[in-house]
Amino acid sequence: MGGYVLAIDQGTTSSRAIVFDAKMRVAGSGQKEFPQIFPKSGWVEHDPEAIWESVVWSIKEALKKAGIEASELSAIGITNQRETVVVWERESGKAIQNAIVWQDRRTASYCEKLKRQNLERIFTKKTGLLLDPYFSGTKLSWMLANVKGARARAAKGELCFGTIDSFLIWRLTGGKSFVTDATNASRTLLFNISTQEWDDELLEILRVPATMLPEVKDCSADFGVTDASVLGAEVPILGVAGDQQAATIGQACFQPGMLKSTYGTGCFALLNTGEDMVRSKNRLLTTIAYRLDGKVTYALEGSIFIAGAAVQWLRDGLKVISSASETGKLAASADPNQEVYMVPAFTGLGAPWWDPEARGAIYGLTRSSGPAEFARAALEAVCYQTRDLLDAMHKDWKNDGEDTVLRVDGGMVASDWTMQRLADLIDAPVDRPEILETTALGAAWLAGSRAGVWPNMQGFADAWARDRRFEPEMDYKTRANKIKGWKDAVRRTLTTG
Repeated sequence: MGGYVLAIDQGTTSSRAIVFDAKMRVAGSGQKEFPQIFPKSGWVEHDPEAIWESVVWSIKEALKKAGIEASELSAIGITNQRETVVVWERESGKAIQNAIVWQDRRTASYCEKLKRQNLERIFTKKTGLLLDPYFSGTKLSWMLANVKGARARAAKGELCFGTIDSFLIWRLTGGKSFVTDATNASRTLLFNISTQEWDDELLEILRVPATMLPEVKDCSADFGVTDASVLGAEVPILGVAGDQQAATIGQACFQPGMLKSTYGTGCFALLNTGEDMVRSKNRLLTTIAYRLDGKVTYALEGSIFIAGAAVQWLRDGLKVISSASETGKLAASADPNQEVYMVPAFTGLGAPWWDPEARGAIYGLTRSSGPAEFARAALEAVCYQTRDLLDAMHKDWKNDGEDTVLRVDGGMVASDWTMQRLADLIDAPVDRPEILETTALGAAWLAGSRAGVWPNMQGFADAWARDRRFEPEMDYKTRANKIKGWKDAVRRTLTTG
C-alpha cells in the first residue's frame, strides 16, 4: 500500500470523497449532489438510497482521479452531517422511511412538551445539549411513533437506528458492522457524555429501545472492513467523526484553549476545553471534541444558523450580486459613514440567544444605501456573531494563560476582506490554513494515523501550515462603536428576554 487514505465527507447537500497521499496532499476527489426533500413547511428529508449512491459514485470518481485502485488504500475515514437520523431494517439494510435531516423542525412541539415537564435540565446535565429539534433523539422518537409498525419492530430488535456514519458503515461492510463514534453519539440526546454510555433514563423518556442503538467506539478505531463487492477490495474503516469535530481535528486544535470556526451555510465554533467538561451558563453546548484511546476531550460549541446563507440571499433573493466571490470587493467599496446592520435571523437566532421565533432584520438604512452596504452588512454579521460566541465561551471557560487565536475554514474564509474584518471585530488574530479541506482532512488523519501511514497527533499538529494570519487593525473606538450598534440591532430583533 502506498499510504493513500480515503476520506468520505457526507454533507447536507452533497457527498464528497477525497484521496490523500502519504504526505497528506489531495491526490483526487469526487463530489455529487443529491436531492433535498421538503414534505411540509419546516420538514427536511433525504433519501438514504440517494445518499448511498452519491457516496459510492464519489468514492469511485476520487479513486479514478487519483489513478489508484481501492486495494491501494491503507484506510478509510468518514465524516458526516451530524444529527440526521436513519432507521433501517436489520435484515435487509433498507431504510423504513426517508432520513430526517438535522435542519428539520417537525419535533418542535414535542421539545416544548418535554420542557414543560421540566425535563430539559436532565437532558442538558447528561448530554450537554438543549431540547431542540436540531438533535437526533426527538426525530427518532417521532419516527417510531409515526411509521406504521416501527415501534413494535424496534422492540423485537428488527430495526437499527443510526446517524449517517452508522448507515454508511453498515452498507460499506455489507451489514457486518453496526457502530458509531463518540462524537456522533454525543449529538443524539441519548448518550451520557460523562459515563460514555447510552443512557437508560433518556431512552425511557424518548421511548427508544436500546436494541436499536449502535456500539459506540473511539474516533480512531476498527469500525469494520469494506465488503469487496462494494469497492472491489477490502479496506479497513479506521476513523469516524461528526463534521464539526472532524474540522476541529483537521485544524489540529488538540490543546485546551485552541479554537476553530467553520464558515459554510452556517457557522460552528468549537473551543477545546480538554478534560474539563464545562457546563455552559451562556446557552452554549457542551460536547465531545473527540475520544482517542478511551480518553475524552470535551469542547464548548456555538452554532450560528446563518453565515454564508446570508450571502446566498443577496445573490438569490435580492439579486444584488451574481456570485458570492463578489461580496468582499463590494463590501470594501461601501460608504464608511453608513452603519448598516443585518441581523440574519432567517431561521431564528442560534447561540448564545436561541430565539427560534426571531426573524431577519436590517437597520440603519438611508436613501443612499445600496448593494455595497448590504454586502458589508452581510459579511459583518458573521463577524459580529462570531464575537458573541467567543465572548460567551470566555465567560464559560477562563483561559488566562493564552491569548485567543481563531483558526478558520469553510468557503467564506477565501475572502481576505471578510477575514480581516473578522480579526478586527473579534480583536484577535485569525489564522487561515493552507489546506482548506479541514473536515475531510480530520477524518483522514483519524484513519491514517491508526493505519500507521500518517503521523501521530504531535506530528500532525506540527505539519499544520498557515496560509495567512490576519491581525486586528481597527482602532478601539471604531470597534466599540460598531459592536454597540450590533448589540442594539440584536436587542431590537429578539422576541424573547
